[in-house]
Amino acid sequence: MITEARLGAYAWIERDGMVLLTLWQGAPERGIEPHWGLPGGGVEWNEQIHEATIREVREETGFDVEPAELLGVTVIHLTADDRIAPGDGPLRLVRFLSRATITGGQLTDEVGGSTLRAAWFSRGELAALPTEQVLDWALGLVDTGPTPGLPSPTR
Repeated sequence: MITEARLGAYAWIERDGMVLLTLWQGAPERGIEPHWGLPGGGVEWNEQIHEATIREVREETGFDVEPAELLGVTVIHLTADDRIAPGDGPLRLVRFLSRATITGGQLTDEVGGSTLRAAWFSRGELAALPTEQVLDWALGLVDTGPTPGLPSPTR
Protein backbone atom coordinates (compact mmCIF):
# COMPACT_ATOMS: atom_id res chain seq x y z
CA MET A 1 0.00 0.00 0.00
CA ILE A 2 1.35 3.43 -0.99
CA THR A 3 1.25 5.76 1.98
CA GLU A 4 3.42 8.58 0.66
CA ALA A 5 3.22 10.55 -2.57
CA ARG A 6 5.36 13.33 -4.00
CA LEU A 7 4.43 15.72 -6.79
CA GLY A 8 7.19 16.98 -9.05
CA ALA A 9 7.14 19.83 -11.58
CA TYR A 10 9.69 19.72 -14.40
CA ALA A 11 10.46 21.97 -17.37
CA TRP A 12 11.52 21.25 -20.92
CA ILE A 13 13.57 24.27 -21.99
CA GLU A 14 15.04 24.23 -25.47
CA ARG A 15 16.70 27.21 -27.13
CA ASP A 16 18.60 27.34 -30.41
CA GLY A 17 18.71 23.54 -30.57
CA MET A 18 20.11 23.23 -27.04
CA VAL A 19 18.33 21.62 -24.07
CA LEU A 20 18.82 22.87 -20.50
CA LEU A 21 19.66 20.06 -18.05
CA THR A 22 20.65 19.86 -14.41
CA LEU A 23 23.13 17.47 -12.80
CA TRP A 24 21.65 15.77 -9.73
CA GLN A 25 24.20 14.86 -7.06
CA GLY A 26 23.07 11.24 -6.88
CA ALA A 27 23.27 9.11 -3.75
CA PRO A 28 26.75 7.58 -3.54
CA GLU A 29 25.83 5.74 -0.34
CA ARG A 30 23.26 3.77 -2.40
CA GLY A 31 25.49 3.39 -5.45
CA ILE A 32 23.62 6.07 -7.44
CA GLU A 33 26.06 8.22 -9.39
CA PRO A 34 25.33 11.83 -10.36
CA HIS A 35 23.23 12.06 -13.52
CA TRP A 36 21.57 14.64 -15.75
CA GLY A 37 17.88 15.40 -15.77
CA LEU A 38 15.43 18.20 -16.34
CA PRO A 39 15.23 21.25 -14.11
CA GLY A 40 12.48 20.75 -11.59
CA GLY A 41 11.57 19.07 -8.36
CA GLY A 42 9.08 18.84 -5.55
CA VAL A 43 5.86 20.82 -5.45
CA GLU A 44 5.34 22.48 -2.08
CA TRP A 45 2.02 22.09 -0.25
CA ASN A 46 0.53 25.45 -1.22
CA GLU A 47 1.91 25.67 -4.80
CA GLN A 48 0.31 25.24 -8.18
CA ILE A 49 2.28 23.16 -10.69
CA HIS A 50 3.26 26.22 -12.78
CA GLU A 51 4.45 28.04 -9.62
CA ALA A 52 6.62 25.08 -8.61
CA THR A 53 8.06 24.90 -12.13
CA ILE A 54 9.05 28.58 -11.99
CA ARG A 55 10.58 28.25 -8.51
CA GLU A 56 12.46 25.02 -9.19
CA VAL A 57 13.94 26.23 -12.48
CA ARG A 58 15.09 29.47 -10.83
CA GLU A 59 16.66 27.58 -7.89
CA GLU A 60 18.46 25.04 -10.06
CA THR A 61 19.49 27.12 -13.08
CA GLY A 62 19.25 30.84 -12.25
CA PHE A 63 16.76 31.39 -15.08
CA ASP A 64 13.28 32.90 -14.81
CA VAL A 65 10.80 31.00 -16.97
CA GLU A 66 7.24 31.11 -18.19
CA PRO A 67 5.68 27.63 -18.29
CA ALA A 68 3.60 26.98 -21.39
CA GLU A 69 1.71 23.82 -22.31
CA LEU A 70 1.60 20.83 -20.02
CA LEU A 71 3.24 18.07 -22.07
CA GLY A 72 2.45 15.11 -19.84
CA VAL A 73 2.04 13.53 -16.45
CA THR A 74 3.62 10.26 -15.35
CA VAL A 75 3.31 8.16 -12.20
CA ILE A 76 6.24 6.16 -10.88
CA HIS A 77 5.94 3.70 -8.00
CA LEU A 78 9.02 3.04 -5.89
CA THR A 79 9.27 0.18 -3.45
CA ALA A 80 10.93 0.74 -0.10
CA ASP A 81 14.07 -0.94 -1.47
CA ASP A 82 14.18 1.46 -4.46
CA ARG A 83 14.21 4.57 -2.28
CA ILE A 84 17.35 6.44 -1.27
CA ALA A 85 16.41 5.81 2.38
CA PRO A 86 14.92 2.27 2.13
CA GLY A 87 13.29 2.42 5.56
CA ASP A 88 10.97 5.16 4.34
CA GLY A 89 8.50 2.75 2.73
CA PRO A 90 6.99 2.82 -0.76
CA LEU A 91 6.53 6.08 -2.65
CA ARG A 92 4.35 7.25 -5.54
CA LEU A 93 5.99 9.97 -7.67
CA VAL A 94 3.66 12.03 -9.86
CA ARG A 95 5.66 14.09 -12.33
CA PHE A 96 4.29 16.97 -14.42
CA LEU A 97 6.25 18.15 -17.45
CA SER A 98 5.68 21.57 -19.01
CA ARG A 99 7.40 23.27 -21.88
CA ALA A 100 8.89 26.56 -20.62
CA THR A 101 10.50 29.66 -22.10
CA ILE A 102 13.27 31.67 -20.47
CA THR A 103 12.18 35.22 -19.63
CA GLY A 104 15.22 36.43 -17.67
CA GLY A 105 18.07 35.56 -15.35
CA GLN A 106 21.40 33.98 -16.16
CA LEU A 107 22.81 30.48 -15.96
CA THR A 108 23.87 29.88 -12.37
CA ASP A 109 24.56 26.67 -10.47
CA GLU A 110 22.42 25.92 -7.44
CA VAL A 111 24.04 26.44 -4.04
CA GLY A 112 23.14 24.20 -1.12
CA GLY A 113 20.67 22.01 -3.02
CA SER A 114 20.75 18.58 -4.62
CA THR A 115 21.73 19.92 -8.06
CA LEU A 116 25.45 20.28 -8.76
CA ARG A 117 25.23 22.30 -11.96
CA ALA A 118 23.13 23.32 -14.93
CA ALA A 119 24.26 23.26 -18.55
CA TRP A 120 23.06 23.35 -22.14
CA PHE A 121 23.40 20.30 -24.40
CA SER A 122 22.53 19.61 -28.01
CA ARG A 123 20.04 16.82 -28.59
CA GLY A 124 22.87 14.82 -30.16
CA GLU A 125 24.87 14.98 -26.93
CA LEU A 126 22.04 13.63 -24.76
CA ALA A 127 22.58 9.96 -25.66
CA ALA A 128 26.17 10.05 -24.35
CA LEU A 129 25.22 11.50 -20.95
CA PRO A 130 24.30 9.59 -17.80
CA THR A 131 20.65 10.64 -17.56
CA GLU A 132 17.59 10.17 -15.42
CA GLN A 133 14.67 8.13 -16.75
CA VAL A 134 12.48 11.25 -16.86
CA LEU A 135 14.58 12.60 -19.74
CA ASP A 136 13.62 9.69 -22.05
CA TRP A 137 9.97 10.22 -21.17
CA ALA A 138 10.29 13.96 -21.85
CA LEU A 139 11.97 13.44 -25.22
CA GLY A 140 9.07 11.25 -26.31
CA LEU A 141 6.54 13.89 -25.27
CA VAL A 142 8.41 16.77 -26.87
CA ASP A 143 8.75 14.91 -30.15
CA THR A 144 5.11 13.74 -30.29
CA GLY A 145 3.37 16.70 -28.65
CA PRO A 146 1.29 17.03 -25.48
CA THR A 147 -0.71 14.10 -24.19
CA PRO A 148 -4.28 14.52 -25.52
CA GLY A 149 -6.79 15.83 -23.00
CA LEU A 150 -4.33 17.58 -20.68
CA PRO A 151 -5.42 21.01 -19.48
CA SER A 152 -3.34 24.15 -19.95
CA PRO A 153 -1.40 25.34 -16.89
CA THR A 154 -3.57 27.55 -14.67
CA ARG A 155 -2.50 30.98 -13.56
